[in-house]
Amino acid sequence: MSRIAARFEALAAQGRKALIPYVTAGDPDPDNTVPLMHAMVQAGADIIELGVPFSDPMADGPVIQQACERALKHHVSLRRVLEMVRAFRRDDPDTPVVLMGYLNPVEAMGYETLAAEAAAAGVDGLLTVDLPPEESEDLAACLQGHGVDPIFLLAPTSNEARMDAICRAASGFVYYVSLKGVTGAATLDVDGVARRVEGIRRHTGLPVGVGFGIRDAATAARVSRVADAVVVGSALVQQVAAHVDDPAAGRAAVAALLGEMRQAMDSTD
Repeated sequence: MSRIAARFEALAAQGRKALIPYVTAGDPDPDNTVPLMHAMVQAGADIIELGVPFSDPMADGPVIQQACERALKHHVSLRRVLEMVRAFRRDDPDTPVVLMGYLNPVEAMGYETLAAEAAAAGVDGLLTVDLPPEESEDLAACLQGHGVDPIFLLAPTSNEARMDAICRAASGFVYYVSLKGVTGAATLDVDGVARRVEGIRRHTGLPVGVGFGIRDAATAARVSRVADAVVVGSALVQQVAAHVDDPAAGRAAVAALLGEMRQAMDSTD
């Protein structure tokens, strides 16, 4: 059983939902990432989503775009991100790690090389934002051949046929993007999310995570009532950005916000 499947199974047995924080690898500097990952686990993270910096992160709003720019100033590449995961694994063999990024760096490394090196580093899943399921067969086969889950996004605009295609291609979990637009945008309609998640469940038995627009503990708790996982990114990256000159303070701020979310989610009836 994969680390992702094992984590969701254990949480379900406890009647709890997964908290999945996103941060950009190498932000604000490469030495911060592994300590930040450990701090997030200590604060209650169940799965870590680690962003691979990219020069044109088109699905992301300004907060994560700027995080990518800060990381790229330090020349943080996909290979360097894998080194960070490998370093994280020395002290944490259990917490699942999902890489989130764009196709260009994956193609530059090569599908088979990326899959093999990601698995060796301890990566559990790969979410490639700009790779549609219709074009994913080769990459997915390489990933699954090395025990790495290909994870896909579902949008509010996805129709029934699209949901079915994406759910059939995915493993690990399905990520529902709860808002039209980029990360960090708009206000979340949790009732609308609940309806969409119910529809997604008709197409898959995989856990359903919800992300985009989750800014605080109250929203995380509400989303946790209707989804299997709550994904939070921009709100955490904002805390990193607010403390670029003091990464330790940034880690503490991220941990504090995650701790509030974890407590609120676990208090949900």
